Amino acid sequence: MSFDPVDDAGRMVERVWSNLRTTNDDTEANGVAVNAKNRSSLRQHFHRRSIRLHGYDYGQAGAYFVTIVTHERACLFGQIVDGQMQLNAAGMVAHDCWLAIPDHFPFVELDAHIIMPNHVHGIIVIADDANENATTVAGAGNTSDNGVGAKDFSPLPPGVPHLPTSAPPSQSFRSPSKTVGSIVRGFKIGVTKWVRTNTDVYAVWQRNY
Repeated sequence: MSFDPVDDAGRMVERVWSNLRTTNDDTEANGVAVNAKNRSSLRQHFHRRSIRLHGYDYGQAGAYFVTIVTHERACLFGQIVDGQMQLNAAGMVAHDCWLAIPDHFPFVELDAHIIMPNHVHGIIVIADDANENATTVAGAGNTSDNGVGAKDFSPLPPGVPHLPTSAPPSQSFRSPSKTVGSIVRGFKIGVTKWVRTNTDVYAVWQRNY
């Protein structure tokens, strides 16, 4: 599957608008409240630092668009060849850990996501408390292996062991907290443990998202 990374990210942002089903305009996407006034601000988030809203409840039900970047923007997860993202072993683990998020956070439903060489884009949908175990969000669907994201495989950098990716994601990133931050933190932990165990890379992620 070939795609333009910038256009693909833009389409993911558009899906946030179509997937929202809330009673107010306070749904958050990557630290920016989603409403008609600041859609342009969200579109510009790729070009500036992440923003957090003081006092905002990041555990509210709704769809959240997040971007998670590697430490010093190192290309840990693969490369783009002829417009197509090719995941290496670490990239496949990141892909598997993302898909495993609902196993650890049952109130979460996943929409589109994509693993890029040095960052991850994804849409996380937090359900209402009354529907934690049966999430239904208009327009949102579970991400599958046929969804956004490449499945091709490419070698890790020289000197880094290329191990099978069938190993299950870490089972230790469950968290009692129902916030976007705790969900992202759990995902990071799962990927970090595999990378530190199987490569010579220690610092995997930037601190925020």
